[in-house]
Amino acid sequence: MSELTLYPAIDMRNGKCVRLVQGDYDQETIYGDSPLDMARRFVNEGAKWIHLVDLDGAKAGKRINHEHVLAIASTLDVRVQIGGGIRSEEDVAFYLNNGVSRVILGSSAVSNPTFVKKMLSQYGEKIAIGIDARDGFVSTEGWLETSEVKAEDLGKELAKEGAEVFIFTDIQMDGMLSGPNVESTVRLAEATGKQVIASGGVSSIADLQKLSEQSRFGVSGAIIGKALYTKQFTLTEAFERLDSK
Repeated sequence: MSELTLYPAIDMRNGKCVRLVQGDYDQETIYGDSPLDMARRFVNEGAKWIHLVDLDGAKAGKRINHEHVLAIASTLDVRVQIGGGIRSEEDVAFYLNNGVSRVILGSSAVSNPTFVKKMLSQYGEKIAIGIDARDGFVSTEGWLETSEVKAEDLGKELAKEGAEVFIFTDIQMDGMLSGPNVESTVRLAEATGKQVIASGGVSSIADLQKLSEQSRFGVSGAIIGKALYTKQFTLTEAFERLDSK
């Protein structure tokens, strides 16, 4: 049995399901009008988790697509993790008190570490740290800014503060169907000693199998976006192949 948890991704913009290429808001494809319907499809194919991103929120720095998040969390038998525009204690509590299983903090890990450390001490593994990197350095503000902080250094520091789950995205791979950055994902897992979910670039079931082989290092999951929308494979196929290896 695979130890890799699969997280089908729904990126929301203007209430629709979209995909961007490398986080570029000018390179958008709309794949559905209803995040709830898309999530229902994934649950019917076996998903135990749904990965949601509020793209409007990430850009604006505040919750925008939260009604869709709560609709999925309250209607479907699935665990939900949400990232994008979560910048305050009120935002975190809003989601966790309304059926969301895990909240992802990304930009604020660099811009407001005090807030992130407080949330980790309060909520523990219900907080995931999203580390999005370009050339090994952390990007923030919906990938519009690149910091001078190395991904592994940020991971180590937050692991000391109680972070149990990280989501690692190599921006250059995102939406490109070119395969995930397995090496960098493993490096972050080894540096932190914690669970790391790989994000960006998954294009085939073979990519998932590669990640699954890294579970002993702490690679615990994979977020799958464009590959599902462009029908490279279905979630059902992925579960069958991973479970049969």
